[in-house]
Amino acid sequence: MKEGRRHIAIIGGGMTGLAAAYYLQKEIKEKKLPITYTLIESSNRLGGKIQTDYTNGFIIEQGPDSFLARKKSAGKLAADVGLSDELVSNSTGQAYVLSNAKLHPIPGGAVMGIPTELGPFMSTSLFSPAGKARAALDLVLPRKSGSNEDQSLGRFFRRRLGDEVVENLIEPLLSGIYAGDIDRLSLMSTFPQFYEVEQKHRSLIFGMKKTRPKSKKEPNKKPSMFLTLKNGLESLVHKVEEQLNPHSIYKNTSVKKVTKEDRGYMLTFVNGETLYADAVIMTTPHNVTAKMFNNYSFMNSFHDTPSTTVATVAMAFDESALKQELNGTGFVISRQEDFTITACTWTNKKWPHTTPDGKVLLRCYVGRAGNSRIVEEKDEVIVKTVLDDLNKIMKIEGRPEFYRITRLRESMPQYTVGHKYRLEAMKSRLKSELSGVFLAGMSYGGVGIPDCIDQGINAVHDVLEYSKVE
Repeated sequence: MKEGRRHIAIIGGGMTGLAAAYYLQKEIKEKKLPITYTLIESSNRLGGKIQTDYTNGFIIEQGPDSFLARKKSAGKLAADVGLSDELVSNSTGQAYVLSNAKLHPIPGGAVMGIPTELGPFMSTSLFSPAGKARAALDLVLPRKSGSNEDQSLGRFFRRRLGDEVVENLIEPLLSGIYAGDIDRLSLMSTFPQFYEVEQKHRSLIFGMKKTRPKSKKEPNKKPSMFLTLKNGLESLVHKVEEQLNPHSIYKNTSVKKVTKEDRGYMLTFVNGETLYADAVIMTTPHNVTAKMFNNYSFMNSFHDTPSTTVATVAMAFDESALKQELNGTGFVISRQEDFTITACTWTNKKWPHTTPDGKVLLRCYVGRAGNSRIVEEKDEVIVKTVLDDLNKIMKIEGRPEFYRITRLRESMPQYTVGHKYRLEAMKSRLKSELSGVFLAGMSYGGVGIPDCIDQGINAVHDVLEYSKVE
């Protein structure tokens, strides 16, 4: 161990930074390590995009509304801070895709749009007979030989399943996760498991069918894929913050520059004050990080990674305003359709605990890669546009009782083709030129809540190893 007490700075108080601070503090306490830390956040609150609105008995998520149950770190963090009893599974039901101006049920057995059951795929009206026949070629097409060279998601799935299945099902499902263009998004940085399935099983359909987890529940009941918290995801943020040392948290504090010194780093704040750190965990968005290290060209070149601007539009209604029953959890929209909204969650159906009895909560999404103009319109324009779109699909009478619009500007980093290799190259340069600086967060290794938590945990391991702390 190096001599003397070590100080670690964690810049950025979103979920990645929160997880890093929580698990670093846990290690310090349990192992009695001679380390202190400071968590630095530029805004007046922690949690980043996780923010919950509580109005008239509604629980409205203004950022992410849930996390994948199969990725364990988010559920574990909730349990670690005493919220395991607050975890809620989503109510399962039929989800739809809007194509050719009609809502089509997503075929049963589809995994991220890949068919694993013959009956639902053959009977769906979502694809033409020619589209189904082209997708069936996946059963006989050879795997792509050679190295694991990166390619776009679109190119990969079109080669296996054809354009029609991609445009009408896979693209609406996958682009919704990254708010991106699947013909630019990197396969190896978003869904490398599909590449691995092809290499191991040759056919995506065979491979996904074979590797699909068997449900332990009733055969006709879909297993829950997502979890959230009874009192909103922001309750996790508050609970984690409660357990952190309040003297180690700096809010309303912006870092202007990080400068390398002989044995560590000097952080210069916007107000001119400084703070020394032996090591730094950077969890800020890539474009923000680049500004703090603008003397290093290799950081700037990587941080040309584009980001997409989106907005969520949550609208509350009395159930009498809807003139048809919502039988399902919501829908996504093919990008071939002439709609501004990209998806809609029937939140009162998917998450019944969020909505008072007799009320309806709809959560729509606007903005997409290459076209986010709608996000900058006035609230009234956005609400009217969303209602006009919804009324082409489902009949709604009148205006919402209230609404919440959340604009997330440049919030969704786009892992374009080659992202994985650019990241590896940058981390190599970082290790040689800025040792003791560690990158984590949405810009690098996954955009979901569990992905961010995992990166925060990994950054703690890295910084402790760097500090030669056993």
